[in-house]
Amino acid sequence: MSLLHPSIQSKFVQVKDLKLHYLEAGEGEVLLLLHGWPTSSWLYRDLMPTLAENNRVIALDLPGFGQSDKRIEDSFSFNYYLRYIDGFLEALSIDKISLTVHDMGGPIGMLWSVRNQDRLQKLVLLNTLVFPEMSWMVKVFGLATVLPLVNTWLAGPSGIRFSMRFGVQQKERLTPEVLKPYQEPFIDRKNRKVLLKSIQRMSPKGFKEISEKLLIM
Repeated sequence: MSLLHPSIQSKFVQVKDLKLHYLEAGEGEVLLLLHGWPTSSWLYRDLMPTLAENNRVIALDLPGFGQSDKRIEDSFSFNYYLRYIDGFLEALSIDKISLTVHDMGGPIGMLWSVRNQDRLQKLVLLNTLVFPEMSWMVKVFGLATVLPLVNTWLAGPSGIRFSMRFGVQQKERLTPEVLKPYQEPFIDRKNRKVLLKSIQRMSPKGFKEISEKLLIM
């Protein structure tokens, strides 16, 4: 039995030199959903049917996550992600969007927003990072992504299960069936390196730009 609501379609699109995966449901004004680390569009599967009652809802697997392509040679910088978000919207012939962002998808989406204010209708922030001043927990997490052995475990299925349980209130809902789509993309060791690189290359300059421009939006 599929855990994906029948109203949701799983799709792929070629954007520049990458194949990106996304989930889509509904019609109307576009609501784009960006996930965090180490998740994917799967994060929003239960919200999408309700949101799609009045919107065209699209949840994207960012490059390096979910079922989207993963290339270790890519930069995974802020500008890298923004190029592919722009390319994704262009490929789907989408101009204006409302945007919901979570966790690592937050700074990526917010930087896109402050640079594209004329294309943004609404912005919703869910448990994310905004300012360049980081909490001790974020600093510890950043350290864990570069420590040998610790980072290998963190990016693997066991570490992903730990991360998900750490960040979820109703832990009983994280059944093996729910966790599987988060873990499967990172069984491969090469993909684990991509997952770690995706969080290590986010420059403080991007956070500074967000904090400066968001306050005057």
